[in-house]
Amino acid sequence: MTGAQARVGRHYVLAAGGTGGHLTPAFALAHVLERRGHHVALITDERGAAIPGKPDFLTAHVLPAGRFGKNPLHWPRGIAAVIEGRSMALRLFDSFAPSAVIGFGGYPALPALLAARKAAVPSLIHEQNAVLGRVNRLLAGGVNAIATAYPDVDRLKPKYREKVHLVGNPVRPQVLSLRDEPFPAFTDDGLLRVLVTGGSQGARVMSQVVPDGLAMLQPALRSRLQVTQQCRAEDLDAVRERYANHGIPAELGTYFEDMAARLADAHLFIGRAGASTIAELTAVGRPAILVPLPIATDDHQAANVREMVKAGGARSIRQERFTAKELAKQIQALAQRPETLATAAHAAWNCGRPKAAEDLADLVESFGGAPMQDVIRVRGGEASESHAGEALARGNAT
Repeated sequence: MTGAQARVGRHYVLAAGGTGGHLTPAFALAHVLERRGHHVALITDERGAAIPGKPDFLTAHVLPAGRFGKNPLHWPRGIAAVIEGRSMALRLFDSFAPSAVIGFGGYPALPALLAARKAAVPSLIHEQNAVLGRVNRLLAGGVNAIATAYPDVDRLKPKYREKVHLVGNPVRPQVLSLRDEPFPAFTDDGLLRVLVTGGSQGARVMSQVVPDGLAMLQPALRSRLQVTQQCRAEDLDAVRERYANHGIPAELGTYFEDMAARLADAHLFIGRAGASTIAELTAVGRPAILVPLPIATDDHQAANVREMVKAGGARSIRQERFTAKELAKQIQALAQRPETLATAAHAAWNCGRPKAAEDLADLVESFGGAPMQDVIRVRGGEASESHAGEALARGNAT
């Protein structure tokens, strides 16, 4: 794409559910598109409009979306909300005239993408997880392109493979800036810095298992621990007491504003396997012990860990097997020798896709007049190169 093409400002609408997992990549894309001279609007719910990290230039439009649970008695109300949301989105499109609508999953994306189809506006979806989400499954047949974060995505029908583009999962700029920094020096007698989180709200199982697991390490390794752990507010005192009883120095908090800096200093991460977490771990190159959330929809966190585990950058422990003894065993195997931990860090780094936001923006710009740069595409599980003309032609044929 030439500089002149990049300066031709167009309008794009991003649509995402009101959680960090959906909105973090949407915000990253918004930054790139705005930097390239485009105008961007956001469709979300009330949670999404208020979530931290939203760019100041990004106007949020709150639309009713409706939810569809297992009880059919609730479906009519959900359908009515989607219809109302679609009507509101159509009115927005009349005034904003988007070149494309990009969905990031979650129910608030549904009326926006349905409106795009009704108005014959090109559309695409981005799937952050290794399992195609419910809303994206509903929309996959009617969009022009499907952007994925992993080479293998479950619940994605083979007939849609021709419009799949592997771009990765965009991460925050402050995390991406750490990619070229070396892995922190870890020696036979140096500190082992461990970072523990449990998602945005913390995870009680981490508070219950991690302190005791670290205490079971061999004395030569245990004496070198330096721990930073995110906890729920109601768990702080109990976890602090556990670490004090074990004689392990630990900094605890419910939220750390400088999480990127703490990730930069960490030798080992212990936590959940959300899409954004794995994207950041692989962007920076940090080995991890991951405990997939057992109640995650379609067990998508267990699928998210596959690539990183296969590469050797992470160990995965199912929550029912996540005991202090098992955790100590896995840490001992990773950190007993400095070269083992460094090798795992490099394997994690190799799984990173640092150009995810730029590649997604290139794909988006293929709708609305600008030719798309070559992007990595997935056909039958194998990566290949394709040009915008083919992608757009196939998309318009759906």
